[in-house]
Amino acid sequence: MKNTLRALREDKGWTQGHLADRLDVSRQTVNALETGKYDPSLPLAFKIADLFELAIEDMFEPDEKRKRKAGTTAEGRNKR
Repeated sequence: MKNTLRALREDKGWTQGHLADRLDVSRQTVNALETGKYDPSLPLAFKIADLFELAIEDMFEPDEKRKRKAGTTAEGRNKR
């Protein structure tokens, strides 16, 4: 899952540890989220979105959605 967590955290000037404390998770969890190695649970995704005052959809994009977008773009080029 693609997300903007790292950029949002850095914009606030927060370390991974600081964000982890605010979310009540480990720093390793924040790192795994930022690198895409871990997808958050729905409650954690809501907690993150609430902390940054954004909608979940503005922060997280499922891989399937990215693949569909790429496929649509490729199909559009093939039709020309």
